[in-house]
Amino acid sequence: MIVEVYPTAREAGQAAGSAVARVLRELGAQREAVGVLFATGASQVETLRALTSASNLPWERVHGFHMDEYIGLDEDHPGSFRRYLRERLTSQVSMAAFYEMDGGAADLEWVKREYIQALFGIEPQICLLGIGENGHLAFNDPHEADFQDPMAIKTVTLDRMCREQQLAEGWFSRMEEVPKQALTLTIPTLMRVPRLVLSVPGRRKAAVVLRALRDPVSTDCPATILRTHPDVTLYLDEEAASLWKKDAAP
Repeated sequence: MIVEVYPTAREAGQAAGSAVARVLRELGAQREAVGVLFATGASQVETLRALTSASNLPWERVHGFHMDEYIGLDEDHPGSFRRYLRERLTSQVSMAAFYEMDGGAADLEWVKREYIQALFGIEPQICLLGIGENGHLAFNDPHEADFQDPMAIKTVTLDRMCREQQLAEGWFSRMEEVPKQALTLTIPTLMRVPRLVLSVPGRRKAAVVLRALRDPVSTDCPATILRTHPDVTLYLDEEAASLWKKDAAP
């Protein structure tokens, strides 16, 4: 895993966004359809701002997907990942297509089948990711994560630490509002994407960054699996890198 550290979250996000932009230009010159998986949350704000501000990107070839969504949450709620991406991505650029994961549908099994059919039809070439405070990737919390998961997408129950993070980031006004279940792409689905770009800023992420880079590879900290992927770059600010740098010091 390549780790890059920048003084501020904004600079780390700009670097990550610039890196994704370079890859999109390369892929756009090679492919008719470019598949991209997008993460959401506070960690992605600066990265998406930089990416949507970049010039000469082949958005007309980009087919976008996101990796998780709450079950039963109105799509216009501030915590909705569909709303997040409409505001920060799809309203800013003209993409070939964007596939929304409908966590409010009556038939979630149909949603899963249709979503995975579209995803595997495009075969995303790059994935923007974050890491949760409990080490989750997408909504694969430790008790739900399975590195050999037979499913490509599944319904999960969120653990308390995950839900507390969503509250602390300001997406909900009280704990009771944070949904307890969500749809998520599984670990194997994320790991099959050839290039992974992670944005993980902030002091709240310092402990999990250290775990992701130092702990044994295990679902106790799902993000440790990233160290087995052949093309991962982790963008940190000084706060997120603080414990890892201290651990690595002589």
